[in-house]
Amino acid sequence: MSGEIIRIILLCALAGLLVCAAVTDIRSRIISNRLNLLIALLAPLYWLASGIPAWPDMALQVGLGIGMFGIFAALFALGLMGGGDVKLLAAVALWFPWQALGLLLLLMALLGGIVTLMTVIHHRLSRRLGQPEVPYGVAISLAAMWLVGERIIYHFA
Repeated sequence: MSGEIIRIILLCALAGLLVCAAVTDIRSRIISNRLNLLIALLAPLYWLASGIPAWPDMALQVGLGIGMFGIFAALFALGLMGGGDVKLLAAVALWFPWQALGLLLLLMALLGGIVTLMTVIHHRLSRRLGQPEVPYGVAISLAAMWLVGERIIYHFA
């Protein structure tokens, strides 16, 4: 099997895992460690299929994942983000070059605003007490799926 076919298969697997992350976050407000780990562990296979050199590119990808984890772990420590969301974002960061992470974060912020607004409206209409819990994994997953979709479309264009 050629590297291109393997890359497409891995991108489709990532998209499926992102759908699972979004659905479980909506249902239970939890994104499992196993799911996040699987997303992270598939990234090196994608790098190999893409022919990415170990140095410096693979090392940079690992650094990006660690950096994203560190930045968003601070938001978790402040109570602004869930732990599963932080781990999902770090795992997703392993899949995209640094040039695409800006777009990922922008899309995540815009989609996160929409998800938050919908969550607040649903919370108020259902007359629930307390603060609503925003399933931010949905925004992370949708933003990442946008980038995955671009990669798949550009492959066939």
